[in-house]
Amino acid sequence: MKAARAESDKRLREGGNAKKVALVCDWLTNVGGAEKVLLKIHEMYPDAPIYTSQYNPKKIDWFLGADVRTGWLQKLPTRLRKFLGPLRQRYFEKLDLSEYDLVISVTGAEAKAVKTRNEKTGKKAIHISYCHVPTQYYWQMYDDYVENPGFGALNPVVRFCFKKMVAPLRRRDYEAALKVDQFVTISEYARGLIRKYYRRNAKIVHPPVDIDNFSISSVKSQEEQGNKSRKSQEDRELWLKNILEKSQGAEMAGGCGKLVENFETRGGFYVTTSRQVTWKRLDLAVKACVETERPLLVVGEGPEHNALMKMADNAPLVRFLPLTGKRELAMILSYARGYLFPSLEPFGIAPVEAMGVGCPVIAYGEGGARDYVIPGVNGVMFGEQTVASLVRAIEGFETKKFDKEKIAESVAKFGEERFVRELEEVTKECLKSDANEKDDSEAQ
Repeated sequence: MKAARAESDKRLREGGNAKKVALVCDWLTNVGGAEKVLLKIHEMYPDAPIYTSQYNPKKIDWFLGADVRTGWLQKLPTRLRKFLGPLRQRYFEKLDLSEYDLVISVTGAEAKAVKTRNEKTGKKAIHISYCHVPTQYYWQMYDDYVENPGFGALNPVVRFCFKKMVAPLRRRDYEAALKVDQFVTISEYARGLIRKYYRRNAKIVHPPVDIDNFSISSVKSQEEQGNKSRKSQEDRELWLKNILEKSQGAEMAGGCGKLVENFETRGGFYVTTSRQVTWKRLDLAVKACVETERPLLVVGEGPEHNALMKMADNAPLVRFLPLTGKRELAMILSYARGYLFPSLEPFGIAPVEAMGVGCPVIAYGEGGARDYVIPGVNGVMFGEQTVASLVRAIEGFETKKFDKEKIAESVAKFGEERFVRELEEVTKECLKSDANEKDDSEAQ
């Protein structure tokens, strides 16, 4: 910790003056890609407070030692988060962070609206917004959201209210974007969306991927340590049996042994890991594997879990595994035949982690996947978000051969050190530009 704080102090000194830094995020109520980005930035600036709308340390324990600050929205249940967009917008608009020199927001929603200029004193913080995408339910995914807001029986009411409210919400979201000093984003796809909806330019800094833990060498090390710690060597079949015993799904005639045999003898199993929400389109992965009788391991949790389980009710080859640790997940990915990535995302850390251990990816051919999927080298793409398109991709995928080492090499550039270095460069440029502007102003 002392080393981290010393490095933080070094980063914050520009022209001999220490800089006060604040971090901001939309919410901290679950584990996901945005939270991984925030964690790495928090490690860069461990003394910086983290401002957010709601925080649930039971669901995400990564920030237990951090100075996490919430406001009046914390009094509301986190399960209501999807209802709170307009309230979050107002909360962040009123959150005055002008006392700081530098504010870094990590956001795909309302956190970029924080106030960084004090109208009375003229004091202003430099605001760098690491923006995954413009607020999706206001802009690029508005039609999908209106079609299925995700509130079950309340969908008609939510749909009606949202249509009435979206115009002013969009206007305020756009106005918040205009006040950001520098946008940083995660892919070419995301940069295009920021340009389209906010009319702002953004610099690309791909998100940090834990290549050290998700690597072929890390998996080999685990295997070697496991073998040394046991009197009898645990083979792949026993390992897979242990994993499947922890999973959920339809009962398998013949017991777990028969299930292991099917996972092994059908060319291996596929895996997908994600927060289980509607827009991730995990339904495509489940339905495609049910239709083609391919073994599939679905890792993760979320509000769509029961719906996905129901889709696979009569398909014992589709199994569901709760969230698991990095080491076990790396092993699962390394043994999998392929990783299914059917969602339209601005980047997608999980498939890059899969490729880090040599697992090829079958990805929807839009969004951030274009920044790292190289067809024929580390995976394949499919053109439409339909079951038929994914099935064709799986069938084509199985005719190809992939080199694990080449797959891992193709994503080695997405490591955490690169992220820190590139974000640091952007920060220094912004601080230097601000200092030059102040010098010019004083000279006049």
